[in-house]
Amino acid sequence: MNIKKKHDYLLSDLTKLKGVGNKIANLLKKKNINTIFDLLWKLPKSYTDRSITTKIIDLKIGETQTVSVTPYKYNFPRIRNLPNRVFCKDSTGNLDCIFFNSYEGYIKKVLPIGKEVTISGKISYYKKKYQITNPKYISEDSSIIKTKHNQYSLTEGITEKLYNKIIKQIIKDLPQLEEWHNKEILKNFDNISWHKSINELHKPENVGNYKSSFYKRLVYDEIFSSFLVHSEIRKKIKKIKKKVKFFDLKKQNDLILNLEFKLTNDQIKALDEINNDLTSNQKMFRLLQGDVGSGKTIVALISALNVINAGYQVAVMAPTEILARQHFLLAKKLFNDSINIDLLSSKLHNKNKKKILNDLNNNKLDLVFGTHSIFQKKIKFKNLGLIIIDEQHKFGVNQRKKLSDKGGNSCDVLLMSATPIPRTLTMTIYGDMDLSIISEKPKLRKDVKTYTKLETKIDDIIKFIKKEIKIGNQVFWVCPLIEESKKINHTSAIEKFKLLDKLFPKRVSLLHGKTDQEKKEFILNNFLNKKFDILVSTTIIEVGIDFPNANIIVIENANKFGLSQLHQLRGRVGRGDKQASCILIFKSSLSENAKKRLNILKETNDGFKISEEDMKLRGYGDILGFKQSGLKTFKLADPILNKDLFLLAEKEIKRIENSNEDISKFKSLMKLYDQADIINDIV
Repeated sequence: MNIKKKHDYLLSDLTKLKGVGNKIANLLKKKNINTIFDLLWKLPKSYTDRSITTKIIDLKIGETQTVSVTPYKYNFPRIRNLPNRVFCKDSTGNLDCIFFNSYEGYIKKVLPIGKEVTISGKISYYKKKYQITNPKYISEDSSIIKTKHNQYSLTEGITEKLYNKIIKQIIKDLPQLEEWHNKEILKNFDNISWHKSINELHKPENVGNYKSSFYKRLVYDEIFSSFLVHSEIRKKIKKIKKKVKFFDLKKQNDLILNLEFKLTNDQIKALDEINNDLTSNQKMFRLLQGDVGSGKTIVALISALNVINAGYQVAVMAPTEILARQHFLLAKKLFNDSINIDLLSSKLHNKNKKKILNDLNNNKLDLVFGTHSIFQKKIKFKNLGLIIIDEQHKFGVNQRKKLSDKGGNSCDVLLMSATPIPRTLTMTIYGDMDLSIISEKPKLRKDVKTYTKLETKIDDIIKFIKKEIKIGNQVFWVCPLIEESKKINHTSAIEKFKLLDKLFPKRVSLLHGKTDQEKKEFILNNFLNKKFDILVSTTIIEVGIDFPNANIIVIENANKFGLSQLHQLRGRVGRGDKQASCILIFKSSLSENAKKRLNILKETNDGFKISEEDMKLRGYGDILGFKQSGLKTFKLADPILNKDLFLLAEKEIKRIENSNEDISKFKSLMKLYDQADIINDIV
């Protein structure tokens, strides 16, 4: 079988398998199992050992056991709903096989009178007799039954017997693939092949053997293939030769000197890295990552100024109009009418919108802010030199690649992320990009003080809030639900709004996911302009808007949130120079894990440390508190448990890049593990 045919088999539709028709295939597809290859990663959760036969006298009630018996009598009642019964025996006693909804013909075929048959099933006891009800494993050939059978988390409509049969068929027909790793890498895994590793992975006795060489080898393959794709995208982008942008840094340096604050060392380093990319002949594709309040936006805007002064246009995209407007106002204040800036908003009259589009097309507009709409086909830039994207769009690899292509060869791309994540996760999500990190906070910015309070102490919290409002501070009050739920005992935003509105008449507003966009913008603008003091909200306020007077955030049922999400929410306050406070309300019956999470938040304001701890406690699947569309969903690999393999893969990728090694031998690996459109451009 040649390489292509081997791929064709592994990546072919499930209906290619014997016993799998459209009905079974569709059931599996609901579980995101679309190919034969996908089925390999549906691992057994445990196994049943049917290899040992037990005499009837020694059977244990409630356990699945295997017994060899001889049927001696049938009982097929003519009364509807009564079960069919086969009386069986061995040298030590009697056992009844009970069948509901099975035909006489089938029963007589599998349990012939006078012939020894091996049966396996769950043992019950009724009227002083052992029973097995609806046994699925019956055969005159005991070797077929007396094996170890894997148990899976099954999709409804698929039996364990059928599932085992399908997996055994795949393993039997599994092609021998040519080795893609070198000898040095294979030494780490006792030189075990991919084929042997898959075989070992599905042996019942190996269930949960995560420390074995075969398991680690397969984990490494998965990580390495992902990193390899990222590496190839990086190389492909860097091959694009662009016009060199010539910078005169005098205007940049003058602006920095006139700021009301001093840039941190991390900000200066990040700015230098971005400027080096912008002035090179290679296209920039960089992520600017930093904790909440670390000052990424100012770095991005200074970079934008340099690009504009070099004769190009810049577009800044934010996830919401209010955030786009906030960036726009900051730029107006920062640049003091030295450049032409505008905001593309859905609220604009057609006449004004048309003017902005004409100005962009005729190079009369240097810098434009907006949401994703600024990249619509009808919007034409005369000379776009830099695209800056706020993090909340969370583009995956494919979207980022398309975005990079959109601006043409002269256009650089900078993504900003206010979500600090552990290094192994950064390699996984953003491995196709260069990375600048700002971990330092501005010196004038104080850490948010974090307190935990029992929900029974609500009166103390209200007193504290009254005092803070008197001195001009505003309050976020976050609830996990919009409306009350009979099933979930969480505080609802609507109920909390009603309570607070009685205590602070006309000083409270409500915001949640069902609020339409226009009303949401109106409420947030009113809060920004101090038209009211308390904003009751669900978690939608975690998007990075600055509210300088919002210095208190109260979070109900704090133990129900992930650490990283709590840290993001806490980052909504303390944006000015005043001392800010975060109050985490919890119920009295907290688990040890929940207590640990809340204590970590009280101990540190370091988002990178918090995200590392969060990943240890909760796993990486939803560490950010939302589903990350760009997040690689691994089948086996885990960024915490397999940190050593992530670092090994990173080291090997650097070796391949530095030696300019031919990657054609990895074609099989990438085709199998990363079945994305992007691969077609690479291999």
